[in-house]
Amino acid sequence: MSINSTTNQPNDSSKNTRSSHKYNSHNKPFLKLIKVIIGRPLKLQDLKSEEIGSIEGIPALSLDAITSVAYGPEAIIVVLATAGATALHLVLPITIFIVVLLTLLVMSYRQVIDGYPGGGGAYIVSKTNLGKKVSQVAAASLIVDYTLTVAVSIAAGVGALTSAFTGLAPLTVLLCLIILAVITVLNLRGVGEAARAFLLPTIIFIFGILTVIAVGLIHPLANDLIPHGKSLLNTNLTTSLSILLILKAFASGCSALTGVEAIANGVPLFKEPRVKNAKNTELLLGIILGVMLIGLAILANKFHISPRTDNTVLSQIMLKSIGLNWAYYLISFAVLIELALAANTSFGGLPILTSLLSKDNYLPHFFGLRSDRLVYSRGVWVLTGLSGTILIALNGNTDNMIPLFAIGVFTGFTLAQTGMVVHWLKLKPANWHYKALLNGLGALLTAIATIVFVVTKFTEGAWIVVVTIPIFILMFNRINSYYKTARNAIELSSERFVKTQFETLVLVPVVDISKTTELALTNAFVISDRVVALKVVFPEDNTFKDFETRWRTWNNKVRLITLNTEYHSVVHPLVRFIELISNEHLKIIVIIPVYSPPKWYQKLLHNQLDLVLSSSLSHLPNVIVAKSLFSQRSVNQEV
Repeated sequence: MSINSTTNQPNDSSKNTRSSHKYNSHNKPFLKLIKVIIGRPLKLQDLKSEEIGSIEGIPALSLDAITSVAYGPEAIIVVLATAGATALHLVLPITIFIVVLLTLLVMSYRQVIDGYPGGGGAYIVSKTNLGKKVSQVAAASLIVDYTLTVAVSIAAGVGALTSAFTGLAPLTVLLCLIILAVITVLNLRGVGEAARAFLLPTIIFIFGILTVIAVGLIHPLANDLIPHGKSLLNTNLTTSLSILLILKAFASGCSALTGVEAIANGVPLFKEPRVKNAKNTELLLGIILGVMLIGLAILANKFHISPRTDNTVLSQIMLKSIGLNWAYYLISFAVLIELALAANTSFGGLPILTSLLSKDNYLPHFFGLRSDRLVYSRGVWVLTGLSGTILIALNGNTDNMIPLFAIGVFTGFTLAQTGMVVHWLKLKPANWHYKALLNGLGALLTAIATIVFVVTKFTEGAWIVVVTIPIFILMFNRINSYYKTARNAIELSSERFVKTQFETLVLVPVVDISKTTELALTNAFVISDRVVALKVVFPEDNTFKDFETRWRTWNNKVRLITLNTEYHSVVHPLVRFIELISNEHLKIIVIIPVYSPPKWYQKLLHNQLDLVLSSSLSHLPNVIVAKSLFSQRSVNQEV
C-alpha cells in the first residue's frame, strides 16, 4: 500500500504485509482455519497466475460437455426403450444429428468469442443486440442451466460409482454433498488452481473413454458378459414408436450439448491472447465430444445395450468392451471423478455472470466484489446452495433432473445465436453473410429443440424451469427498481459543500460523492474541525482522476488522501493507514457513511462494507468507530 497526500507517509513494504492482515485473524481461530483452507490473499498482479490456457480450459470450463457422454446417450436409450428393442437402432441416427448440432454450436460460439471477448455469453450478446428484457431471459436461463449442471454432474458421478459399487447406493445424497463441498473449496481458492487440479483426471477420463471405444470397435474383450441389474426394456410394447417419441429421445440426448456455451461465457478467465485460447478450447471440446458421442452410440448398437436398474449405459458399454477387470474399475473411478468435477464448469461461469448482473443492477452489488483470492465468492456460495438444495430434494437421481436440464441452456443457445445475427447485420464485416447464415441456422435449430423440450418434457418436470425463469426475471426487475429508487434518493442537488468549524481528528472513508458522503462529513465537523477524507484506489481504477477533479469542485476544503493498494480490499489499506498515524496522544474517530434503506431486507442488496470495516477497526487502540446513517423514508419502493 502506498499513500498519496500532501504529507509524506511511508510506503507499505512486503515485510509489513503480515501486520496489515493481523487485524483480520487476531484472536479468531475460525478465520485462521478458513485462510488455511482457502489460501493466502492474492495481490491483483497475481490474477495472471489464475488465468488458464487452451488445454486448462478443458477441465476449467468444458468438463460439463465432455462428461455428458455418461448420461446423454443413456437419456436417448431410456426413451427409446419404452417402444421396445426394435427402437434402439435409432440411437446412432439421433446421435449423429446431435453431433451435427454440436458442430454448428461450436462454430457459432467461436464467433461469439470473437465478437464479445469480455465474457457473459448469451447475456451480453442479448443485452447488446436484443435489448435488456431479452437479456434478462438469457441470464435467468443461464442461472438455471448452471445450477442444474452442478446437480446433474455430481449426481451422474455418484451414479457411476454406485453402478460399480452397488453397496454405496444408500449413501447417494451424502456422497453428492461431500463432492459438492470439495469442489466449492477448490473454486474459492481460484479457478486456475481448480483447473490445474482437475487436469490429470481429465486426461485419464478422455483417454479411458477413447480406449473403451477403440477396443469395443476392434476387438471387445467381454462381448458375452451380461451386466448386472434388471432390464428396463419394454417387452409389452404398450408404447409404439412415433415421431413424438423420437423427438423426445432427441430432446433427452441434447443434454449432451450442455456446457458448450461455458467457454464463451468465461473468456476473461483465459491467458492472453484470450480470444485465440478460448476459440482453441471450444474447437478442442467439439472434436473430443463429437468423437466420443458417435463412438459410444455405435457400441450401444453393436452390444444391443438397453437401460438396466443400478447400472448405467456407459458402465454396460465398458463391461462389454474391456471386461470386468482393473481397467474397468480404473475408468469407472475416472468417470466418477470427472462427472463430479464437471460441476466446475458452472463454478467458472456463474460467478462471472452474477458479477455482470450486479453491475447492471439486476443482482445485489456484493456479487461484483472479489474475495481475497480474487474470486467472485458470493456467486460460488449461491451456486453451492442452490445445487445442494436440488440434490437433496431430488435424492441425487439424474433421471429426476434430466427433464429439467436442457431447457435453460438451449434457451440461451437460441438467444445468443439470434443476437449474433443482429450483430452481423449491424457491423457487416467481411463475409458477414456466411456468419449471419451460420448463426441464423443455429438459432433456428436450437429454437426448435427448445420447443421440443418444453412440449415433450413439460409434464415430467420441465414446467418447473418454465415457471422458474420468469421468477428470476421478476427478481431482476425488482432489484433494479430498488437501485434506481435508492440512487434518486441519494443524488446530490447542490454542487458545493459548506464547511462548519468544529474541533478533533475525524477520518471519513469515501467511495463516491453523494448525500451519504455529505452527511458523514457534516457529522464529522460536529465533532471536530480536523476532518480528513480517505479514498482507497485500486490499480485498475481508471475513474479516480475524474473523481479527484469532481471532489475539488464540490468540496475543496476537506483534505482528500488517497490510499493506493495492491490488494483488492478496501479494509486493509484503511486499517494500515490508521495503524501508521495512531499514537497514544492522538484520538481518532472514523465515521463510516452508510445508506439505510426503507425496508430491512433491502440491506441485503448492499455490500455490507460498513460491517466489515467496523469489525476490523474495533480492536485498534485510541480509535472510535461510528456510522453516519443516511435514511430516506420517502424511498418506499418494495423489492
